[in-house]
Amino acid sequence: MQTEKVIEHIVNWLKDYATNARMKGFVVGISGGIDSAVTSTLCAKTGLEVLCVEMPIHQAENQVTRADRHIDWLMQHFPNVKRQPVNLTPVFDSLIAALPKVENEEDRLMSLANTRARLRMTTLYYFAALNKYLVAGTGNKVEDFGVGFYTKYGDGGVDLSPIADLLKTEVYEVANVLGINQDIMQAPPTDGLWGDDRTDEDQIGASYPELEWAMKMDEQGKRAEDFSGRQQEVFKIYKKFNMANKHKMVPIPVCVIPDSLKTAD
Repeated sequence: MQTEKVIEHIVNWLKDYATNARMKGFVVGISGGIDSAVTSTLCAKTGLEVLCVEMPIHQAENQVTRADRHIDWLMQHFPNVKRQPVNLTPVFDSLIAALPKVENEEDRLMSLANTRARLRMTTLYYFAALNKYLVAGTGNKVEDFGVGFYTKYGDGGVDLSPIADLLKTEVYEVANVLGINQDIMQAPPTDGLWGDDRTDEDQIGASYPELEWAMKMDEQGKRAEDFSGRQQEVFKIYKKFNMANKHKMVPIPVCVIPDSLKTAD
């Protein structure tokens, strides 16, 4: 990949889009992960205003620390970057208290994880509307179009997606050229929705390089029977997530009413 030229292309695309939309800049949720670090840096390089929002919800301390360090680094290098911490933990806890109790807490863990993401989306759009900013998405190609590893109307609720055509390994290439902090580069990818250190690989069952391989094989029309051992296992994992999350990756279905039913008999 011609990484420097890719960076320039994305930065120009971001600036042109915001300028044409008559918006002042971007708001980005900073998680302490590689994707939000790269996205916020690319936004910063446009020279437009960038608001980095930290939104911990019972967050693991190392994630908060990485996010803090990244924003510090951004502000040292880009005068157009500002930070905005918003502690969403009490908001999240109040919502849980207001919801009906369940017999088994395990039954709603996924629902509550997605609720965290949707609270963050709401927060980002609050600041976007307040400041005439665009919400910049942080999803990469494997997450957004391969396994659908994001929350619908959560981290999937954005105005534009600057790195969604980059594979995860390509995101790391961009991060290396941008000079992203090593603690972020070396941290295992995590969605940060569980209040612990579980990684994306823990949840999916395959690494991003493995998923990228499976995505490529799927695009070539391969089937699980074409592989054996670990390759077959990874391909099945990819297809399971791809099929289960297809609803996130296609337009919202619209019930089209036939013209014949719109006229009187």
